Amino acid sequence: MASIVGYGAYVPRYRIKVEEIAKIWGKEAASISSGLYVFEKSVPGMDEDTATISVEAARRAVKSAGIDPKGIEAIYVGSESHPYAVKPTATIVAEAIEATPVLTAADYEFACKAGTAGLQNCIALVNSNMIQYGMAIGTDVSQAAPGDALEYTAAAGGAAFIVGKEGIATINDTVSFTTDTPDFWRREGSPYPGHGGRFTGEPAYFKHITNAAKMLMERCGTKPSDYDYAVFHQPNGKFPSRVAKMLGFEKEQIKDSLLCPWIGNTYSGSSMVGLAAVMDVAQPDQRIIVVSYGSGAGSDAFDITVTDKIEGIQRQGIREMLEDKEYVDYGTYMKLRGEFT
Repeated sequence: MASIVGYGAYVPRYRIKVEEIAKIWGKEAASISSGLYVFEKSVPGMDEDTATISVEAARRAVKSAGIDPKGIEAIYVGSESHPYAVKPTATIVAEAIEATPVLTAADYEFACKAGTAGLQNCIALVNSNMIQYGMAIGTDVSQAAPGDALEYTAAAGGAAFIVGKEGIATINDTVSFTTDTPDFWRREGSPYPGHGGRFTGEPAYFKHITNAAKMLMERCGTKPSDYDYAVFHQPNGKFPSRVAKMLGFEKEQIKDSLLCPWIGNTYSGSSMVGLAAVMDVAQPDQRIIVVSYGSGAGSDAFDITVTDKIEGIQRQGIREMLEDKEYVDYGTYMKLRGEFT
């Protein structure tokens, strides 16, 4: 059965506080922070984009797995912010980690669940014995128009997972729930996305995550109390907390994965970075449920059981990495994002 054999995550060290953004637009920082449950977010460096973040996460995943990268025969990179419209990020990653030539490589787009869509493909390829190892990456340098509500959360970061057999965590099952729900969009060539405001919550995020989670638990014969950890997509700090309560999960089950209040919404990296944080602390025989969400709209859900092999790997220390940070002001933030030079 397909398993996670290694993982890696990366979040840029630059941060900007919500109060710094609010000050520029004459908004009350306290109400924004409490309303979104977000206090600061990550900002990409001048030389950082989806490709560089993917490479960094991929290298850490290979080191974690302790495998020869030549054995990785499939690489999928999910993102809303690929640096090229016509040129795959996946091949850049493959070359950088010395995995070329790979059997299959592709870039995925499905808003914030593009990375977990790639993970499902890796699971299928491993289970069918078509490949030895596959790598799925969810990464973004997310976009937000200056002054838009998204600017307080749109962040940068990503995670990579290597799938093989007999790894550190067995992937017991996965399901998806998908509909045509236009809650968020960005046309080709447009620098910033549009969104449906409050519409992105009830008929979009909550509907898809709850349905995917319930479908998975029905298939696996489980209930919320059977899981030690729960990981949900984090567009802000409030939504995953609320959806956990709706489904019957306790705060204790989501606290280790809830990173958005301190790094923002890393879009395609969101649920995968959250899972990486859980893998840092998980122990043998503990069970994890992961549910991503991508606008447009859909959710992928995974049931995972940690194996005793987790004790033999080098953990990533995601939360320790997040403490290595440098705050910037709004002008520096805009320059780093390439808004002006």
